[in-house]
Amino acid sequence: MFLRIQSCGLADAPKAVFIMGPTASGKTALAVECVQHLPCDIISVDSALVYRGMDIGTAKPDADTLRLAPHRLIDLVDPAEAYSAASFRDDALREMAEITARGRIPLLVGGTMLYFRALQQGLSPLPSAEPAIREQLAREAAEKGWLHMHQKLAAVDPVSAGRIHPNDPQRIQRALEVHAASGIAMSQLWSQQHDNPLPYDVIKIALLPADRELLRDRIAQRFQQMLEQGLVNEVRALRDRGDLAVSMPSMRCVGYRQVWEYLEEKTDYPLMVAKGIHATRQLAKRQLTWLRKEPDCNVFEIERLDTGELVKNLKNSLCS
Repeated sequence: MFLRIQSCGLADAPKAVFIMGPTASGKTALAVECVQHLPCDIISVDSALVYRGMDIGTAKPDADTLRLAPHRLIDLVDPAEAYSAASFRDDALREMAEITARGRIPLLVGGTMLYFRALQQGLSPLPSAEPAIREQLAREAAEKGWLHMHQKLAAVDPVSAGRIHPNDPQRIQRALEVHAASGIAMSQLWSQQHDNPLPYDVIKIALLPADRELLRDRIAQRFQQMLEQGLVNEVRALRDRGDLAVSMPSMRCVGYRQVWEYLEEKTDYPLMVAKGIHATRQLAKRQLTWLRKEPDCNVFEIERLDTGELVKNLKNSLCS
C-alpha cells in the first residue's frame, strides 16, 4: 500500500531526505537500502564518525558497506583536532549542493541532533572554543563531579541547565565555557539565532522504538560486539599516541572514555562494560528526547519496520 510520506521546507526547492534516530536503531541499514533503489548519496550526520582511527567504538560502516554505499563526512579529522556544528553545517551544505548539482538527492543519516538543528536553522553567534577555559572546567569537574558543574550552570544559565541533563558532561561544559568566554548565557545567545532556513524540501524519517527495552537490549548487544571486535585495542592505540587526553571531545565519545578509564586501571573490566552500556543508553535517551520534539517527522517504529515497504513509499513520495 502506498503511504504518502510528508515533506517540509521549501516546496519548490530541491529534495533532501533525513534519516534520524537513536543509536542502534537501524539507520545505516535503512540508508544502505535506500541508495540501492533511489538516486541518493549519503551524508553522515554523526559527531563521532568524523574522527579517523575511531572505527569500532563509533560503529563506523565497514569497507564492504562503504563500497556499496559511500558515506560523505566521515574520517574528516584526526582525534586531536576540533570539529564543530558550524564546521558540519558548512561541510554538509557544500556536499548537498554538489549532490543536487549532479541531479541526485542528499540523504543525511545520523543521530547527532545538534548537527541536524544547525543544518536546518543556522547557528547562533556562540564564541569559539577556548582551550584554557575548557581545561579549567575539566579540572574542576574531575575534582567536584559533573553534578556540581550542572548546579554551577543552573546558577548562571538556568534555562540551559533545565534543558541539559546532569549526565551530559559535554553539553554542560560547553554551556559553562560559553558563559565564561562571553559573560552571556548560552540560552540567551541561542535566542539571538538568525532565521536561516535550509534551502531544501526535506523528508524527515525518524526511527523510534515503541518499546525502549528492545533498544536497550540492542545497545547492550552492540557494545559487547564492539569489545569482541577489538574496541579495547583501538582505544589503547589511541591512548598510546601520547597526544590525546580523555577530556578531548573525541575521547568523550561513549565507549571510548569508559575503556580509557579501564586502561588506566580506574575500573575493572566488568564495571567498564556496565559503564559503557549505561553511557550509550543515556545517549539514546537524549537522542529520543530531541527527536520527540522534532517537527514534521514521519515516524516509523523499529519493531515493525518493513524496510522494503518504506523505501518503496519514499520513492513514490520523492517522485510525486
